[in-house]
Amino acid sequence: MSAPDDSVRLVEVGARDGLQNERLTLSPSIRAQLLTRLVDAGLRTLEAGAFVSPRWVPQMAGTSEVFKALPHRPGVTWTALVPNVQGLQAALDAGCREVAVFAAASEAFSQKNINCSIAQSLGRFQEVLVHAREAGVRVRGYVSCVMGCPFSGAVSPRDVAAVSAALYGMGCYEISLGDTIGAGTPTATRALLQACADVVPISPLAGHFHDTYGMAIANICAALEAGVRVFDSSVSGLGGCPYSPGATGNVATEDVVYLLEGMGIQHGVNLEALVDIGSFIDAELGRTTASSVARAMLAKRRAAGG
Repeated sequence: MSAPDDSVRLVEVGARDGLQNERLTLSPSIRAQLLTRLVDAGLRTLEAGAFVSPRWVPQMAGTSEVFKALPHRPGVTWTALVPNVQGLQAALDAGCREVAVFAAASEAFSQKNINCSIAQSLGRFQEVLVHAREAGVRVRGYVSCVMGCPFSGAVSPRDVAAVSAALYGMGCYEISLGDTIGAGTPTATRALLQACADVVPISPLAGHFHDTYGMAIANICAALEAGVRVFDSSVSGLGGCPYSPGATGNVATEDVVYLLEGMGIQHGVNLEALVDIGSFIDAELGRTTASSVARAMLAKRRAAGG
């Protein structure tokens, strides 16, 4: 499912990776409304939730209800995070046809986030992949802390490559490389992708950049130059990480779409509609947008009396 060279596929993660770190827990109906509006704006791959214990991530409670409320649209993929076989079964019961597993390139983060070592997590995910294959469900792999860990500092690109290769080898069709703390720079991004491309083809690699230091768009440009054509983004810049103190949200979908339009790269998403959706979800959460593009466009509308 990688995109052609003249286009990019965006994976909208706002309703899962975004909302899981917000102070308020939104109802399944509001989350389903958000996701439906994002599809109407042109997005075709969307994280709809996570089948995890609400004790640990209360914002994801009711994910089954969200899935049951989502429309069936040709060409649209609704995905969900699953931590283990039990989560996979819950996803299957809700009608989910694509899931994601979440590994880390940092031992410290793995212990804090999923309470096991990297090796243990990969063993757990191997079991998920076997069951998913039997059910005809595709699996995406996430690797977090690819350019730094909030608990142990620097992370070697070779460590990221090793985890990526393990996930790809066990059957993940795509590997999303997550800069969880947003510490990456274009130089670090190029080094990371080179290390990963030595053990995994570039086409199944995706970029997942947080904007803590304002480098997400620059890192996407570096990844585009390296041949990456899939990027995760979050409407209004929702997100962060409950286990990464101080991390801000994912790169805003609005900002990525504006970048791609300026570069003449196809993406299929309506920017004006995205800004409206961002305003909708921000009002529900009592927050202001983290998207620079949305702020500029909303200011322009106000100036024009719109």
